[in-house]
Amino acid sequence: MDNHDSKYSSPAVALAFLGGAVAGAIVGLLLAPKPGEATRGALKGYARKAEENLLEKAKEARVALDETIERGKHFIAEKTADAEVAARADGRP
Repeated sequence: MDNHDSKYSSPAVALAFLGGAVAGAIVGLLLAPKPGEATRGALKGYARKAEENLLEKAKEARVALDETIERGKHFIAEKTADAEVAARADGRP
């Protein structure tokens, strides 16, 4: 999942998705009014689905962050080892 060619960042995409979902829900309520109890039930269902989606996206973001941290640790370890080898080759202790 290498998104270096992507024009938009993941947080921006997630925010746009959530904004679109909220706008869609509002438009849906305005265009298809229901009795109060039915509307409350629909809103609870929507909120539950939005929470599930948000938690899933948070888990995905955490996995991506953990992978990035691990890659960074390996990169730093490699560069440190390279620097030590170069220093020894120059006769430095």
